[in-house]
Amino acid sequence: MSSGRGSGRLKVAGFIALVLVGISALASTQSQPRDWEDGPADVSAPEESASASVDWSAEDWDVFESKVRWASSERLDQADLGESISRLALSFVGTTYTPGTLEAEGPEGLVINFRELDCVTFVETVLAMTQFVREGGETLLEDPSAARAAYERHLTDLRYRGGQLDGYPSRLHYFSEWLTDNDSRGLVRTITAELDHEIDDEPITFMSSHPTAYRQLADARVLKEIEAMEAGLNARGGRAWIPAERIADVAAGIQSGDVIAATSTVAGLDVAHTGLAVWVDDELRLVHAPLVGRAVEVSDRPLAERILSISGQDGIMVARPTGS
Repeated sequence: MSSGRGSGRLKVAGFIALVLVGISALASTQSQPRDWEDGPADVSAPEESASASVDWSAEDWDVFESKVRWASSERLDQADLGESISRLALSFVGTTYTPGTLEAEGPEGLVINFRELDCVTFVETVLAMTQFVREGGETLLEDPSAARAAYERHLTDLRYRGGQLDGYPSRLHYFSEWLTDNDSRGLVRTITAELDHEIDDEPITFMSSHPTAYRQLADARVLKEIEAMEAGLNARGGRAWIPAERIADVAAGIQSGDVIAATSTVAGLDVAHTGLAVWVDDELRLVHAPLVGRAVEVSDRPLAERILSISGQDGIMVARPTGS
């Protein structure tokens, strides 16, 4: 994969110029300030979340098919991995932000929703689709059933511990575990510790400390499993992170397409927000589904400035997708 400062970046920059025209129009319709989160992102009571089907709707298939065919026409299956991820991410700009998109009624199931995204499902959707495109893509569309199964496999690999969906506790709820679990299976390589980092040893306890925010935790058995999961994460020791004031200094080591996790200042919570890195005109920015923006967008300021301006975020973790 090319670095953030290379020919691949120039291709993305050319593409993003068109995207930013749309961003300007979108921003004019927003009454709230952009690049700001009011507390931890994507933490909301399930009863307030929009429902999402665990099945493929006709609308979702149409979005999926059109993006895969577009990616094939752009030869993203053969492009540098970082460029493929970045351009697919940018193709979602303007997609509606909806919190709690995985909180469908009933038992835990794989949620497919390309029309509404939160900050984590945005990252998962882009990475799963990129992998699909690079492993058959348009050819697989000729057999919709096989295409759906292939995409579902990629998404399940990213979203669930060990790539196995086994009830609500098997979902990778804490993004620091999302990073380590996907790293352990070769889907990403966490590079935070390769940069100018520190170690955060604050215990992770947010879910068990706020059980009423999660419908599933009303079940004592599920709550016990979540507590055991948190205890396991805490037993591993501290987590590497890069303080906000060092981001600008390490930016050169971050590439377009890298996964960015903004660390949280909220007690017991590891990560407040997520997105994907993209270099634009020599500036490292974030493609993401923000809480306030209400739609997928490219940050209007460099990543370092963005994190420094948000009181609920104090640094980042970084992982590089491997294409495995």
